[in-house]
Order: sequence, then structure tokens, then C-alpha cells
Amino acid sequence: MIYLDNSASTYIKPKEVIKAVNESLVYYTANPGRSGHQASINVALKIEETREHLAHHFNAYSPQNIIFTHNCTEALNLAILGCAKKHGHIICTENEHNSVLRPLEWLKNNDILDYSVAYQQNNTGITLNDIKKEIKNNTFMIICNHISNVNGDMAEIKQIGNYCKKNNIIFLVDGAQSGGHETIDLKENNIDFLTIAGHKGFYAPQSIGALIMGNNYRPSPIVFGGTGTNSLEFFQPSIYPERLESGTLSSPLIIGLNAGIFFVEKNFKEIKDKLDDLTTYLIFELTKLNIKCYTSPENSRGVISFNIKDINSNEIANILNEKYGICVRGGYHCSPLKHKALKTLDQGTVRVSLSFFNTFSEIQKLIYSIKHILKDYKNIT
Repeated sequence: MIYLDNSASTYIKPKEVIKAVNESLVYYTANPGRSGHQASINVALKIEETREHLAHHFNAYSPQNIIFTHNCTEALNLAILGCAKKHGHIICTENEHNSVLRPLEWLKNNDILDYSVAYQQNNTGITLNDIKKEIKNNTFMIICNHISNVNGDMAEIKQIGNYCKKNNIIFLVDGAQSGGHETIDLKENNIDFLTIAGHKGFYAPQSIGALIMGNNYRPSPIVFGGTGTNSLEFFQPSIYPERLESGTLSSPLIIGLNAGIFFVEKNFKEIKDKLDDLTTYLIFELTKLNIKCYTSPENSRGVISFNIKDINSNEIANILNEKYGICVRGGYHCSPLKHKALKTLDQGTVRVSLSFFNTFSEIQKLIYSIKHILKDYKNIT
């Protein structure tokens, strides 16, 4: 099997991550922060170590600004719903995932606030000018997908962040696809909220994400429950991160995420170079086949979308899976506005997404398979 669906979830995990998760199931299975005995304290210390590591990796202000969530979707919902302002206005972009669009649509349909969509005017990504066209007097938040999970377009987050800071606008960045692949500095880019998905660029297990907060804004809780503090009180505690982390944390996944961050930091240049080389090679070969590619030739971030003639993308993905043992994704990738912008609502796109563990040989086999599919459909115009 050749796995090329790493934007959905990385398939091959580093041995360091596997070892860390296995050890956590042996040595760190007590409930962190719920008891005063040594077993509980040991787990709590490992979780605090991960907070500190994330804060250092993203240059956050404090480990207490790191909120662990089940996934990036939950982190985005926490930031959006927790900061919702009555009669306010939010700007998002054409590149947003449904984990942004659906909470925004819910807020709009319940007459809480309104939102607008910024569409990019070039073929590389969202710019500040794209955003500024949608600004209103009551705009209080800008949400920006950093790297599109459909075709790898990347937003100008530094320029947008500077604008947000000057105008007292909350800046929320969806780093699901960029975390682990790009250097993201919270302070340098004036990011108020950054969300990450551990199981993608950090090669961690599934169901671990994080909301990384700046110092200026705090969302209200959207989930309430036990935190291990102030247990006699009926209201949620006011201190962070406990205020936003109700229920038992998943210690094995958090410890696995910590190991994944170490792996990425140790191999960051090699990961970047590998994705650059494989992406450039694949796009070059696709253009030689006269295939419609929706990823810019200048893009080298490991996310490539294309279509073969007018064949439905799911049909191509099924053929690659069943006949050639190659795992890609067809369809709409939970990003309807991006497909509207790309004019691919009829057939979606075939998406290839790469990881550090993919090889040139695997990309060559993909190209070989596509050539055979083209030959089989040679009579389709």
C-alpha cells in the first residue's frame, strides 16, 4: 500500500511517538490533576512538559496559554463560539474548513452575529488586501486558514496579524495543515489564537489538538465539568488552562504529541526539503500529462489537488485504491467554499498529501498509475 492521504491523518508514525504512547500506557495511566498521590503527579508533570514544549515551539507567552482539545475542530469551535459577540461581524476566507464555516453559519442562523468570506485574487493564497475588502465597522475577528487542505494555498498571516493588532481585531489562525510544516511564531505574527491538529504535521495519534492563546483575549468555556479544582463550586474556575479543559485529559495522546514535536524539531529542515522535492516533482509530472492541477507550481507544501478530464474525483480515488493500492482522497475535503472558488463543485478534486515518510518511488508509481488511467479513458473528451 502507498499512503498519500496525510492531510487527513498521517499514517506512518515515528518510532519515537509509538514508544512514548506505549510507555504512557504502562507508566502514566493515573488521572492527572485529580489526586495528590505520586502516580497522578507524575502524569500531571508529563502534561505540563508538553504545555511548555508547545509554548516554546510556537513562542507563546506562557504554558498556561496552551489548551488541550480533542482535535483542531474542537479548538476552532472553542475560539469562535467562546468569543462570539452579539451583533458583531467576523471575516473568514475561501480556504476555511467546515470546522470554521459550520459554527459561523450556526451563529448567523441564530441571529448572534454575521460573517463575510474573503476570496483570494491570486493563485497562491489569501492576502491582506483580500481581507480588507470585507472589513466592516463591527468586525471583531478575522479567521484565516494558514494552509489550505485542498490545494496548499498559504495565507499572508504576518501582514494580516499586524493589521489585526493595529485595529484591535482578534486574529484566529487555523494551523491544522501548517503546524509541524511551517515555522509559526505567535508573537511575531500577532496571532491571538492558533489551532493545531496533532495527528497531521506532528505525527501524533489521532484525537489530540490544541488551542494556543495569545495574551489579549480569552474565550468563554463551551464545555463545563470537572477540572480537579474548586470542586465544591458549581461554576467553572476562572484560572487557565483549567477553565477551558473540563473532564479527564488524554494523557497518552498528549505524551505522544510531545514526542511528535521533538521529532519535527529534530528533522524540520529534512521534512521541509522532502516535501518541497516531492511536491515539485509531482506537479511537474502532472503538467506534462496535461492534467488540470489546482496547486500552484510555486507551491511546495505537500498538498496537491488535480482532476483527470471530467471524471468524478471519487471514481479516480477508488481506481487508485482498488487497482493500484494507492490511498488518496477524492471529493470536497470538508471545504465547500474552496471548491466553489476552484469551480470544482461538480467533481471535487483528487488530493495527494505527502509526509516525510513518502518516497520518490511512491510518487513515480502514482504517476505510472495515472498514465494508465488516462490510457483507459482515452476516449473521454
